[in-house]
Amino acid sequence: MQEKNILRKIKGSHAIDGAGVHLVRVLGPNTMYDFDPFLMLDSFDSKNPEDYIKGFPWHPHRGIETITYLAEGEIDHGDSLGNSGKILAGQSQWMTAGSGILHQEMPQPAERMLGLQFWLNLPKEEKMTTPKYFDITKDMVGVKEENGVVFRVIAGEYEGIKGVDSPHIKTNLYDVSLSENSEVKIKTKPGETSFIFLLDGDGYIAGEKVDAKTAVLLGEGDYITVKATEENPLRFIFAMAKPLGEPIAWGGPIVMNTRDELTQAFTELDNDTFIKENAK
Repeated sequence: MQEKNILRKIKGSHAIDGAGVHLVRVLGPNTMYDFDPFLMLDSFDSKNPEDYIKGFPWHPHRGIETITYLAEGEIDHGDSLGNSGKILAGQSQWMTAGSGILHQEMPQPAERMLGLQFWLNLPKEEKMTTPKYFDITKDMVGVKEENGVVFRVIAGEYEGIKGVDSPHIKTNLYDVSLSENSEVKIKTKPGETSFIFLLDGDGYIAGEKVDAKTAVLLGEGDYITVKATEENPLRFIFAMAKPLGEPIAWGGPIVMNTRDELTQAFTELDNDTFIKENAK
């Protein structure tokens, strides 16, 4: 059994998006091929509602899936399919934008807003699939607690603990909490992209100290060890999926394979033909 090494560390930086939401931008166009099929990762962590209540008003997406996960807080959402609801602490919304969707995400005032959204690319043949989404509620998340570790399986499976089945790219997504000085070893699959994001707290990955709000891309190997510091607990997200190995054309909220496809998407937005009622 060989432990994975660290290939790349991406420290998040402050950004403002939507209608004025303060967040930490971690992954983006400069990391999209290394982290394939994971495109973007934004993290939010604030105890001041003024940082986020203006939210993300109506905006389009095509060619991707967006996964929003809340450790703490509350977000109202709605979309052009007529869906609406809330994302609460410990819950997630997994949205397949596919051929095109309009949606909004509006965080609500809370003692703390802590969570993230990442974008998962869709393969070429599924870029224009029918838009859909599902909420992942707490009862759908597999949980195991032992030796100072709380292991939550949001998607996929880990040692018999099951979360949801992701609809397109088979993804393993875990939310793991460690008490002070505790550690966990996570087994991984060969040939898949895997990374860890330190959501709350500093920690050690493969024996190397890593700061909070950092994404760590992992190399080949059979497992990875994550440990909390002696002083503070640690909460991190682990994500793993097979890379697509396809060209990426990224323009704002739309991710396709070619520039021509991007141009077509924005032309359709201008012409009010972006939403496909009979998408395939």
